[in-house]
Amino acid sequence: MMLDQIIPAVLVSAIAFFSVYIITPFLIKALEKRNLTVKDYNRVGGAMVARPGGPSLLVGIVAAEITLYTFFPTIEIVAILVTTSLAFVVGIIDDRKTLGGWFKPIALAGCAIPIILLGAYDSNLAFPLFGAVKIPTLYLVIIIFMIPITGNTINSIDVLNGVASGFMTIASFALTISLFVIQNYEIAIASLPLGFASLAFYKYHKFPSRIFPGDSGALTFGAMYGVIAIVGHVEIIAAVALLPAVINSFLFLSSVKRIIEHRQIKSNPVTHTDDFKLMATTDRDAPVTLVRLILAGGPMTEKQIGFVIFRLGLFSAALAIITAFMMGIKI
Repeated sequence: MMLDQIIPAVLVSAIAFFSVYIITPFLIKALEKRNLTVKDYNRVGGAMVARPGGPSLLVGIVAAEITLYTFFPTIEIVAILVTTSLAFVVGIIDDRKTLGGWFKPIALAGCAIPIILLGAYDSNLAFPLFGAVKIPTLYLVIIIFMIPITGNTINSIDVLNGVASGFMTIASFALTISLFVIQNYEIAIASLPLGFASLAFYKYHKFPSRIFPGDSGALTFGAMYGVIAIVGHVEIIAAVALLPAVINSFLFLSSVKRIIEHRQIKSNPVTHTDDFKLMATTDRDAPVTLVRLILAGGPMTEKQIGFVIFRLGLFSAALAIITAFMMGIKI
């Protein structure tokens, strides 16, 4: 990594982090003033929490990526900017008006189209040990499906204080390190704003949350992660780093057997003990989720569950980085 790359890397990291860190408290006050709050059912007393936090995340990410574009004017950065911004719009619409379960997947598929139109992708799908496989037509389908998958995967794990932002901090930095390992330096730098924006937001999202990311925040997280994986040619690595969230989505979908909004679920997968710990429900109609599996061993506090998910995230992050090193090994 050269000096002309270190300077923009430090600059965009600082812009993303401090933009979100400084703007979010003002956003919290503005949301509370407009009564845009939701009840935190897992907290004693059911505190009202500001929502959504997506606007501050978008400002930090867009400011950082536009700054980076002045150093490296590439179509990949344009693709990151456009797709991430469109995903935010999808999320903010869903924040303001709860739409059907199919709205987000279809709308997010549309958000992936700019990646194809800009040609910001390589149809070679890289695998560790086996090398790259050229799938020009099939890869277009992968692009269309990947943004909805990563967007909804992060959205589905946003169920407890701090989990979405904390997990995304871990996964995105794992992706950044992996990009540095395979020497894709420009995209590695372009991925830094996601990690630092997530980290700054976690300050206000961690237990006890002062703000929830909402769909606009979760979809911004997930879509940006997905587009970085595509333009950086690290799709397999990105999937490995995201494993706990992917497993959560798979468990949920396989149990409800249809695409549905979490807010439309009538049977909650968890319930509360008398001392307000969380415990797995015995309701057979309730969906199976990662949190419900974690609670199979007994009741836990919300913070304890969050730390279990973070440990799983760190394990998957380590596997992702190992996978990146394996990319250069041929058999």
